[in-house]
Amino acid sequence: MEKETEEKLAKSLTAETTELLEYIPYLLCDLWEIGSSPYDMEELIRKNIKHYENFEVLDLGCGKGAVSVKLAESLGIHVKGIDIIGDFIEFARKKSVEYEVSHLCEFVLGDINEAVTMEKDYDIVIFGAVGNVLGNPEETLRKLKKTIKDNGFILIDEAYLISSAESIKYKNYEYLPYDEWLCIFEKLGLRVAAEITVSAEQEVGSDAEMAFIEKRAEELIKKFPEKKSIFTGYIQSQKNEYEDLEENVKGVTWLLQKI
Repeated sequence: MEKETEEKLAKSLTAETTELLEYIPYLLCDLWEIGSSPYDMEELIRKNIKHYENFEVLDLGCGKGAVSVKLAESLGIHVKGIDIIGDFIEFARKKSVEYEVSHLCEFVLGDINEAVTMEKDYDIVIFGAVGNVLGNPEETLRKLKKTIKDNGFILIDEAYLISSAESIKYKNYEYLPYDEWLCIFEKLGLRVAAEITVSAEQEVGSDAEMAFIEKRAEELIKKFPEKKSIFTGYIQSQKNEYEDLEENVKGVTWLLQKI
């Protein structure tokens, strides 16, 4: 993995150093759904897109494949998931077998920065990796747009700054106000077909996820006491991000159509 890619990946995972990357699979071993809600994405597709049954979908930064597998299971669509963490891809493949959708899912180990320049003609591209992995928001959307057909869709998991917010605790990413997002969409020829914002129930779910991650971090600290600062720094960054989602920013999943 190239250094620049490692740095982008670390930031997207709220890691303060690339040294943490080798421990991410263990820290997240209790979680399948990492980031994006498969249920929100299913709802957005089911309610707002007609005749999706034979769609070809690209899931960039697919993580452990929760979104890909569950969309394949519930909607019967074909999904290709790409992620740079080998343990995640292996887990996703096992889940596709478990859910009996391995014939609908393809999981590939790869750098999405490379994949986004080569993958073309999809009906939907999914991007749930919040952060500057593909560049700033405008650069990210411009790249995603090139992977889809005319009138195709982008499903992007993001967040926008609440106008009254006075401070941001999570420093790895610059959140934009809602109106700035809309300006970018208009500039790039993207129409907001629908959106779902983070619910109170999902915020409660984040608390449960945090407990799992903290438990695994404590185990790693016992095993590698000399790296305690790496793990405690990660936990603090995660907590800061969750606090921002409660106080300063609003999580949102947008369904955007290329026009």
